[in-house]
Amino acid sequence: MITVAILGAGIGREHLAAYRELRGAFHVTRVIDQDLARIEDIREGDDFVASAAIEDALIDPDIDVIDVCLPPHLHVLITLKALEAGKHVICEKPLATSMADADAIKDAAEAAGKQVFPVFQYRWGPSLAKLRHMMAADLTGQVQTATVETHWSRGSEYYASEWRGTWAGERGGAVLGHAIHNHDLLTHIAGEIAALSAMTTTRVNDIETEDCAAISFEMRSGALCSSNITLGAARDETRLRFVFEHLTATSDTEPYAPGAQAWTFTARDPKQQVEIDAVLAQTPEEAVGFVGLFTEIGKALNGKLNSVVTLKDGLASVELVTAIYHAARTGTRVALPLGLDHPLRKGWLP
Repeated sequence: MITVAILGAGIGREHLAAYRELRGAFHVTRVIDQDLARIEDIREGDDFVASAAIEDALIDPDIDVIDVCLPPHLHVLITLKALEAGKHVICEKPLATSMADADAIKDAAEAAGKQVFPVFQYRWGPSLAKLRHMMAADLTGQVQTATVETHWSRGSEYYASEWRGTWAGERGGAVLGHAIHNHDLLTHIAGEIAALSAMTTTRVNDIETEDCAAISFEMRSGALCSSNITLGAARDETRLRFVFEHLTATSDTEPYAPGAQAWTFTARDPKQQVEIDAVLAQTPEEAVGFVGLFTEIGKALNGKLNSVVTLKDGLASVELVTAIYHAARTGTRVALPLGLDHPLRKGWLP
């Protein structure tokens, strides 16, 4: 049994719900939040200990994993403290807000002999399982192009928390806090990025950080992809389309679990549709979102074959955000990977 302490009862609520579905593998023994009433709000009969002090979890010898669900500016500090305390770490996005800090986490994890798992739960769900299954069966061919739309609605209620919408507290805007999951999906399916161009602006809310962006990607495969982001949509919608050599895969508009709803998989050659549909029908079942993510983390911690989100994936995500902000501010095409002498390596805060 893997014992877990959740730090933060905001998004931690969703983490806790997933752990409940995996009771045979995980046991949440502590939940930490400065607002003890908020912890009791999510208890639902669980037997964990509630407290306001993060140190309570770090010094508990029975805790295996620290699950960091805190505001972004605390992620690096607490992850490093947890590793120093000999704990594995699950960390909500963003893992870090500079490449230098991401490298510090990598070094600390290696020194402690512990694992760090970035949270990119969008990867899991029946439709994404079907897409990966067809890719493995060599039915898709290469990605030719892809589009990612993160069209969500965020207004005054969302930004009522004093740390949101600020560079000091949130450390970024829609690029960092909202589209980061969809960009992870883009690279998960379409592979590594060779170069990008970007524009960002603040059009929707009276905040410091950006709430709209348009980004173009050249993938290492040669595919050309794009991402369009706004927090001023009528409702929250996420849409992804991957155009492969042999088929086009199009998502539904479910915003927070793109793989949960049915996608369409359309053969370019209609004669291949029967074969595609047959392979789709044979796709193994897969859990959605956090349940899928934590299932793979459990396998990794128990030394089993897994498809977990790795620390390397988290480092790549931080590098990508760095490149996007650099491209947007300079108006230049930015090649990846970024060098050790990159001007934003220590952070992208203005």
